[in-house]
Amino acid sequence: MGVDMSNPPASRTKDFFASPALSLSLAGIFRDGGAAAAAAANMEVEEGDEGSGGGRRDDTVEISSENSGPARSRSEDEFDGEGEGDEDGEGEKGKKKKRKKYHRHTAEQIREMEALFKESPHPDEKQRQQLSKQLGLAPRQVKFWFQNRRTQIKAIQERHENSLLKSEMEKLRDENKAMRETIKKSCCPNCGSATSSRDPTMTTEEQQLRIENARLKAEVEKLRAVIGKYPPGTGSPSSSCSAGNDHENRSSLEFYTGIFGLEKSRIMEIVNQAMEELKKMATAGEPLWIRSVETGREILNYDEYMREFSVENSGNGRPKRSIEASRETGVVFVDLPRLVQSFMDVNQWKEMFPCTISKAATVDIICNGEGPNRNGAVQLMFAELQMLTPMVPTREVYFVRFCKQLSADQWAIVDVSIDKVEDNIDASLVKCRKRPSGCIIEDKSNGHCKVIWVEHLECQKSTVHTMYRQIVNSGLAFGAKHWIATLQLQCERLVFFMATNVPTKDSSGVATLAGRKSILKLAQRMTWSFCRALGASSFNSWTKVSSKTGDDIRVASRKNLNDPGEPQGVILCAVSSVWLPVAPHVIFDFLRDEARRSEWDIMLSGGPVQSIANLAKGQDRGNAVTIQTMKSKDNSMWVVQDTCTNAYESMVVYAPVDIAGMQSVMTGCDSSSIAILPSGFSILPDGVESRPLVITSRPEEKSTEGGSLLTIAFQVLTNTSPTAKLTMESVESVNTLVSCTLQNIKTSLQCEDG
Repeated sequence: MGVDMSNPPASRTKDFFASPALSLSLAGIFRDGGAAAAAAANMEVEEGDEGSGGGRRDDTVEISSENSGPARSRSEDEFDGEGEGDEDGEGEKGKKKKRKKYHRHTAEQIREMEALFKESPHPDEKQRQQLSKQLGLAPRQVKFWFQNRRTQIKAIQERHENSLLKSEMEKLRDENKAMRETIKKSCCPNCGSATSSRDPTMTTEEQQLRIENARLKAEVEKLRAVIGKYPPGTGSPSSSCSAGNDHENRSSLEFYTGIFGLEKSRIMEIVNQAMEELKKMATAGEPLWIRSVETGREILNYDEYMREFSVENSGNGRPKRSIEASRETGVVFVDLPRLVQSFMDVNQWKEMFPCTISKAATVDIICNGEGPNRNGAVQLMFAELQMLTPMVPTREVYFVRFCKQLSADQWAIVDVSIDKVEDNIDASLVKCRKRPSGCIIEDKSNGHCKVIWVEHLECQKSTVHTMYRQIVNSGLAFGAKHWIATLQLQCERLVFFMATNVPTKDSSGVATLAGRKSILKLAQRMTWSFCRALGASSFNSWTKVSSKTGDDIRVASRKNLNDPGEPQGVILCAVSSVWLPVAPHVIFDFLRDEARRSEWDIMLSGGPVQSIANLAKGQDRGNAVTIQTMKSKDNSMWVVQDTCTNAYESMVVYAPVDIAGMQSVMTGCDSSSIAILPSGFSILPDGVESRPLVITSRPEEKSTEGGSLLTIAFQVLTNTSPTAKLTMESVESVNTLVSCTLQNIKTSLQCEDG
């Protein structure tokens, strides 16, 4: 889960009426709508201390309203008289008690007291004396009226809170009921046939849903407590930042003032300064950016940067930090409004960069911005950045994101970490922080956008595995080139998904457009699942095991209770990363070639592989989704394979699928309930760059002398019962599977000694 790690803000009700002016305005709404309640509440009622016997009563509760007309009240003399009567004790026992006298406040008196209440709900002694003389009332009467008015407002708040909680409870019940119905009647909306081959009857289904519901609620409460926004079970004091937005999208300005010590004006000042810095960093040439003769990449002249932006040396007693700065320019196939929206919506942002972002959440909205594109929006965000290997630790970073329209066809998105925000959330998370980073997006004709990306990070120096040290320390792993390459790939994938005039050569084996879309959706979900299972995120708890061949293998297990997208039971994931002295494109072409699959896939037993369908999802022929059939001695099996490649990394992801279910998907049926468990490969350059040995126009020959970092991952269902325990036999089996596959790949690529 995350701080939402993706998710709308929780209902904030506890302190919604903290402001007196807001309380009065809402109280007026309730009052106008309930004449009967107002009539019943306009009396001043005396209330004594519990357990005080016959002693004098010191407190009263008076509830009145300016719309209720004159109200009855007891006089000062009556209080004194009753107190003396109580002290007589025995002498008054036989006497009949006097009937209580009431005094109604006049409309003028109520109006005057209401006016003061709006300014000061808790008047001091001097104010009460002055008001009592002005209205001709006893000071005690004024005091009781203000006490009762505060009680009335509190009662209104509680009624409003109860109504909100009731509506939330009803909503949760409806969602739970809908989930149960969906699981029981899981079928395709197009053809009406079942989309899952699993047994639909589940005796513990309702119990599992309740457990999952309780677990998610507990995690949300835990996240609320961690970010320090408000303790578990309480609301958040809030006020609106942009007129016209309801309370669900309000900004917690008191939260920032109280915890971070930053006013809204100070936050806006910081993000505006960051925006100006980003614009200069994106457009400036030498001497700020100098192009490397060796690698061709742009390098930030840090001395010039410090002079240009008056940056102080950020030692301040912190651990030694390294600076990573990079800039990249690219053209993406997407219209500008959609691209801007994908950055401001945390779920779309996470889906756009599945290989890089393992967790993301909008912690708080500081300003909602204006218009549909949210010009001027400012929000505090959290992200956990990963590489597709468990051998490199993730980077957790809090930052404020600011979206601004620069001109009619140009927008800018800037991210910047704010010291007090990080330090007050969790001091242990300042290992990585963003200096002004982001992108300038310029709208070009025909649905294209030019993007200039600047990535500027300040990270605490830490140990990195020797294999990945070069690519991480050079800034390639989390740099601008990586972000731009991923953005181009995902936007191209979206264009091919939405296309209606796909050439036959780009869509062989699938007869309908609906079938093509269903298969592409399934492949995308499979790749997202693969990226989630592969990294060093806290989603996975990795254990290092040694193999017979000496390879470093990490294993992690998880239990799937009720996710229809994965097989139910205990799932074991085994991952290993190795360096190979072979160019990345050579390994990628070898692994995706169906004719050579039998050379590395030990599950085939040498059987033939045939392609049933081939769907292009990018201009590069390596970006495709294929459905392959594999015939072994006993039976045949279908496999869905998704291959992706860009200037930074390549992936080959595949998973066996149920034949009947896959046939229905190929006709256009819904693929969301097809259980799929992906395995596959991630291929990266090793980060070693030098002067090219030859001059050529072929991009693959420009990649210099470096080798590749290959990560292999297998996911296996070890037991169909979620309550079963993981056995050592399962770990040893998947260990052998990884080792043998790696050995086969090394043999086929003639690099056994690598």
